[in-house]
Amino acid sequence: MSKGVLVNLTKCIGCGGCTVACKMYNDNKWVDDRSPSSGENAQLADENWTVVKQFKLFKNDDTQVWRFVKHQCLHCQSPSCVSACFARAFQKTDEGAVVYFPDNCVGCRYCMIACPFKVPKFEWQTPIPVVTKCVMCYGRLKDGKSPACVSVCPEGVMKFGERESLLREAKETIANDSRYVKHIYGEEEAGGTSWIYISDVPFEKIGFNTNVVKKPLPSYTSFYMKCTPIFGAIWVIILTAFYFITKRRNTIKKQSAELSYKKTTENNSDQNQNLPENKIVDKKIE
Repeated sequence: MSKGVLVNLTKCIGCGGCTVACKMYNDNKWVDDRSPSSGENAQLADENWTVVKQFKLFKNDDTQVWRFVKHQCLHCQSPSCVSACFARAFQKTDEGAVVYFPDNCVGCRYCMIACPFKVPKFEWQTPIPVVTKCVMCYGRLKDGKSPACVSVCPEGVMKFGERESLLREAKETIANDSRYVKHIYGEEEAGGTSWIYISDVPFEKIGFNTNVVKKPLPSYTSFYMKCTPIFGAIWVIILTAFYFITKRRNTIKKQSAELSYKKTTENNSDQNQNLPENKIVDKKIE
């Protein structure tokens, strides 16, 4: 059964321990000079697979609050990056993680365009760049362990387990506590994600894309993708037909020109044979 992580944003204190664990486990560099991993300007980058963004806002009773939001790949149930990648550099696993195989990547960056959450990033700083993103610590996942970021959280912000069980827990929590927004982010967004969130402030105020459709994005293009080989074969047939038609036309044109030239030559020869000898000589002299 697919694994997942439930993130309770009301518990996060913004310590950044998850960002450190992510970098240590994946051997990523600190690039805070261009892409901070925590704070108000935190953003995902080629070396930042996990970030904690800080938000200062007001609740309904005008109480000022701070909220800290952990961002990483959401590991969609039906990932559009996998659908867009013809090289199979992105693959969805049975454990729930969407993993990346750089050796398969051709650098087209279709995955970056396809992702509704703007997660995959390109290594613009390296001579031979590839795409990078969180892979949910797949090595740990295969061994039945939680992702590194989950394992170090001191406040229990994140809970690792079976996705369906986590959904039931999230529904129970928001139903029994009036503080929470009555929505679980990731339950249905883009067909559902392995990482799901609950919050006491509206998701649109803390950096979440709330305009994502509920239907899995690959379903919009699956029919056309299935038809691609058929259309490709038809197009090859059409181009081949044009090639042979053009070739045949040029051959006929060439043969016609040769025949016309041959007839002209023969006619001139016949005319010379019918002329008196002195006329032929005169014509030659002329």
